[in-house]
Amino acid sequence: MAVLDLIHGGMHRNDIAGNGAIAKFVANVRDHMARRAVYRQTLRELGDLSNRELADLGLNRGNIRSVAYEAAWGTK
Repeated sequence: MAVLDLIHGGMHRNDIAGNGAIAKFVANVRDHMARRAVYRQTLRELGDLSNRELADLGLNRGNIRSVAYEAAWGTK
């Protein structure tokens, strides 16, 4: 919201930079990108396994996305 206020002139640049909002925003974006990369890699690796290999892990194709989500973001 602070970024939208900055764009529309509601806040001054010093107000945002002073409380570290930009640094927090950048950290959040980096964290999301890293978690998204883990999610995509997990999807790719599990998707490459055969049905037999998935069964050996106690998984099936229907729950690959939820397992990848848990790997990246934890349980829902």
